[in-house]
Amino acid sequence: MRASDAERERIAELLREAVAEGRLEMDEFEQRLETAYTARTHGELEPLVQDLPAPGTAVAPVGSSAPAPLRGSAANWPARIGSTATSKGGFALWGGFNRKGRWTVGRKFTAFAMWGGGEIDLREADFEDREVVIRCIAIMGGIHVTAPPELNVDVRGVGIMGGFGEGPNEDGETVPEAPRVTITGLALMGGVGVERKRTKAERRRLKEAEEAAEIERAVRARQRLEGGPDTGPGGGGRKELG
Repeated sequence: MRASDAERERIAELLREAVAEGRLEMDEFEQRLETAYTARTHGELEPLVQDLPAPGTAVAPVGSSAPAPLRGSAANWPARIGSTATSKGGFALWGGFNRKGRWTVGRKFTAFAMWGGGEIDLREADFEDREVVIRCIAIMGGIHVTAPPELNVDVRGVGIMGGFGEGPNEDGETVPEAPRVTITGLALMGGVGVERKRTKAERRRLKEAEEAAEIERAVRARQRLEGGPDTGPGGGGRKELG
């Protein structure tokens, strides 16, 4: 059966997801993408994704009209809200504490550091509730909070002979599906810092996505020059001359 532009684009989307997840190397992505854009039948498209399941679901048949599932941070946030809290506080006296990796932040979390330090990393955390309050008290000590750029964060603390506020932040837009985290408290002759920063894995994924987009633009340009099927806006595929 002949393949349509929409079906070629559906396969291209699965390939993009695969390279973003590290399932494909860039050179293999380029080869498969070019094959997808030149394919004329379902038989040419199907082998390109047989070994590449879509994230969290089975690969839809080429001829299926089912919409692609939500992907990225917006799709993950609802699943990260509502778990039972694994920690509701941290305490450091002449020492330190940290909460990072996969953990669940309590609805109310209290952090205290005196002559010591604490680290609270929310980038891979789950949340007990959509509204979370983190109270930080640092006395001649320090507490550092790291949040992903998509998280809604409101910093309201007070510094007395110390500092309480946000530091350098990576670019990124908050999303409505993410929890709202209020960070409040007191820094007395100490400091509480809040930073928005992606994980190394996320930065790597974004870099690979940019490289994949560059490859895709190059493949599309080659197809237009060679007169092959075009899946861009308004592209209707190459016309056969009778």
